[in-house]
Amino acid sequence: MFTYVCLGSDHPERTAPFYDAVLGVLGLQRVDASSEPEQKDWYGWGTYDDEGAREIALWLNRPFNGEAATVANGSMVAFRAKSWAEVDAFHAQALAHGGTSEGAPGLRPQYNADFYAAYVRAPEGHKLAAVCRGFTAPQAP
Repeated sequence: MFTYVCLGSDHPERTAPFYDAVLGVLGLQRVDASSEPEQKDWYGWGTYDDEGAREIALWLNRPFNGEAATVANGSMVAFRAKSWAEVDAFHAQALAHGGTSEGAPGLRPQYNADFYAAYVRAPEGHKLAAVCRGFTAPQAP
């Protein structure tokens, strides 16, 4: 459904290490768009191949209009986790790298019996979540 999501940041170079840590535990690595001059100072995670012909990525960048970045009220980006352990690690890495908790890891039966999630705010205020579906009890390591 989505090709990419952009999150505005006034200092993406300072915030990128937070995303490296948080998204890294979900198996998402930083992508390389350095060959494209219009994406200077853009930091991305996910897939970005053939100059964007194949792309599904989260981008952190300064707003195009040159104004200060703001956080959208009611907006959130949720990432798929393969296990409860990944959700737990996502939450722990967020807190260790300057994020704040918006909901500790746990089952959210109000959404579904297998909805295990954690919610955080990145240092610049964007709300992120990691969600694992398909289990109603912890998986064996």
